[in-house]
Amino acid sequence: MQHILVATDNQAAAKAISRSFSTQVQLSVVRHPDELKPALGKRTHDVIFADIAWLDPSPERSFESIRTALRALWVIAPNLEVIILTPQENIREAVKSVRAGADNYLTYPVSPEEAAYVLESLRESHMMQTELEYLRSADSGSSLAPLQQVASPVMQAVFDKVRRVAQANTTVLLQGETGTGKGVLAKLIHAQSNRASGPFMGVHCGAIPETLVESELFGHEKGAFTGASRRKAGRFEVAAKGTIFLDEVGTISQPTQVRLLQVLQDKVFQRVGGVADIPMEARIIAASNVDLEDMVRRGEFRADLLFRLNVFPIRVPSLRDRREDIPLLAEMFLQRLRQQHMKKIDGIHPEVLEAFSRYPWPGNIRELENLLERAYILETSHMLSPDNFPPDLFVGGAPLANVSLDLSLPLSEVRDRAKEHAQRRYIEEMLAACRGRVTLTAERAGISTRQLRKLLGRYGIDKSHYKPAKSGTKNASL
Repeated sequence: MQHILVATDNQAAAKAISRSFSTQVQLSVVRHPDELKPALGKRTHDVIFADIAWLDPSPERSFESIRTALRALWVIAPNLEVIILTPQENIREAVKSVRAGADNYLTYPVSPEEAAYVLESLRESHMMQTELEYLRSADSGSSLAPLQQVASPVMQAVFDKVRRVAQANTTVLLQGETGTGKGVLAKLIHAQSNRASGPFMGVHCGAIPETLVESELFGHEKGAFTGASRRKAGRFEVAAKGTIFLDEVGTISQPTQVRLLQVLQDKVFQRVGGVADIPMEARIIAASNVDLEDMVRRGEFRADLLFRLNVFPIRVPSLRDRREDIPLLAEMFLQRLRQQHMKKIDGIHPEVLEAFSRYPWPGNIRELENLLERAYILETSHMLSPDNFPPDLFVGGAPLANVSLDLSLPLSEVRDRAKEHAQRRYIEEMLAACRGRVTLTAERAGISTRQLRKLLGRYGIDKSHYKPAKSGTKNASL
């Protein structure tokens, strides 16, 4: 509940301000200047409507004298927001007051509509400023691709759940290994919901120091703790009408779990150091890379909080459980790398794709993306070759592209093997550069198409692996 103090001897103005607010506001009125400061000292007020003559009785009312008067109020109530009341003929003094630090002003006679409008605009201004600060500090560079079909049945089932729950305001719990794309799914749910025009606020709970978690989530009042130099709205407040994504929710401490449980139950919260109730209007999506039920059994996570979060659970599969999507994901990342690096690489060596299909992917999609980015930077040809991927990726150690020197063989046989390897590698690279077109590849290689086809058969090279994906084929968004 917001607490407002009206300080004026203009009874019509006091009545107009009193009529402008709902029952969610507690309003007090003082009618003599001597009552002003004692009233501020008795209880915490959020806003004051104050007659300028009460604040600064000096005849000139200079900028400095008004600023001194305002500072005297803030000594008593550091978080107080000040709206000046002044006659129309003293409008210049009202402007001076705003320049000196007051939040806004009203002129007599005051109407209830004007008072309500000024207070609402003040609240929206603070919300917009806080949201802008978060957006500036957030990583908002990546655009969200539309939900598209993938090849694996397990991921199709996940997307079906996303479509079903998106339009509801239900709390969602995403559980899966690190790097499986839980954050992308949270953004997809938000983008397909009726809250898409509102903010999406991501909070990595494990990355915030324990002493600041409650401040980040719920905000704080000025002076609530050392370093709190001004009031700050928390993520729940900024995300009103939107979505708040609590990533790695299993890392929060027991005291913060209690606070979060209260918010989910009561649908209200208070800033740290504050007493006013703020409605909880954000939709919550939580994520964890650990089994929260196991944490409950070990006494590390509250069972009642898990019940509140686990209203609509979605299990996100690991990459090794959706291997059908690896080529689609690789092509998606490759396209993104082409745009970022402005470097022409047309595809991925079939041997690399084969290794991808066998690798266990402990880091999941994130590991795949990182491996491709590293190889893309190192690659000097038109195809991502095995040379630029870690040997661990390939069964049996180093990739085939590395020619081993067997000292038990005569030099002539080593030379023949190296020649064969170089010839095969040349054809693969040229075929990739020509995007799988046999005639163009033969022309650039200086051989006939018949010779090229014989070599393709000899080395077991499939030209279809080097052709670009046709538009309209299935693509992946995760």
